[in-house]
Amino acid sequence: MEKKEKSFYGGRRRDPGSSFGRRCAMLVREQRAKFYILRRCIIMLVCWREHAEP
Repeated sequence: MEKKEKSFYGGRRRDPGSSFGRRCAMLVREQRAKFYILRRCIIMLVCWREHAEP
């Protein structure tokens, strides 16, 4: 039987197909999406407040 080496990163088994750069790009994309949603919510609240006050 052949013994396979397993590499672990942060307690998870690392996928050999995903490189460090790909993981970083995915994290950046996720953070950009979160900031976009947050920005849209803040703009909506500010506009609602402006229109709600007489």
